[in-house]
Amino acid sequence: MSKKPPPKQFVKTPINGTKFTLLVSSAKGGVGKSTVAVNLAFALQNLGLKIGILDADVYGPSLPKLINLNEKPKTEDGKAIVPVEKFNAQCMSMGFLVDEQTPMIWRGPMVISAIKTMTQKVLWKDRDVIIIDMPPGTGDTQLTFAQEVKVDGAIIVSTPQDLALLDVKRGIQMFDKTGVKILGLIDNMSFFKGDDGKEYKIFGEGGVEKTAKEFSKEFLGHIPLNQDLRNSADIGDPLTHSQPEHEVSKLFKNIAEKIKLSFL
Repeated sequence: MSKKPPPKQFVKTPINGTKFTLLVSSAKGGVGKSTVAVNLAFALQNLGLKIGILDADVYGPSLPKLINLNEKPKTEDGKAIVPVEKFNAQCMSMGFLVDEQTPMIWRGPMVISAIKTMTQKVLWKDRDVIIIDMPPGTGDTQLTFAQEVKVDGAIIVSTPQDLALLDVKRGIQMFDKTGVKILGLIDNMSFFKGDDGKEYKIFGEGGVEKTAKEFSKEFLGHIPLNQDLRNSADIGDPLTHSQPEHEVSKLFKNIAEKIKLSFL
């Protein structure tokens, strides 16, 4: 009886210029992952960390809009790329390299090549942590990071409705199978606070926390639907940067403190 071949061993390359690399992921689109990723990055900055933000969503980059930045990165020696700086954060996105309305009609190998360029040919310097805003799903980009990039942890963002949580469970299993440590789950858009002061759970209640418990993962916290959070994204100045004492910024701070404790 023939033996099964051993599982393929992947060589995971660290991103130079940073002490730690964290993924912010969602298995479902439309759950507010990019807004959470950027605000979480600046919440970590508020705790004294030097941050970098890498927008790894090649097909739908959000970082240029979220920080109101469309500057083209410079190159060094015609090969390495110098990240763009905004709010004392080093930033990189495919959105800096192409026109805002240009669609990225790329097949998988081209996407993987772009990811390797942004992780291995960008001159990140003296960062404590790089936050990587992942595209939604469990496709080529996620597998490239999980199998080929040294990652210190992943944070999974979801809304509480059942449809989103079905995909979250797939995402958890993907990271577990590829050996990426999941630092915890965030319940985004968990409630809306009305003018009457009451909290309305319009997308359901408790699903993300229940899923975290089911898979023995940490539940990091709730982020509500909030107009100030939305407005800050629209104008390109994240709430945790522009209003660090805002009630929602304080929720991000609590989550950032938990994450910082997990790797520092």
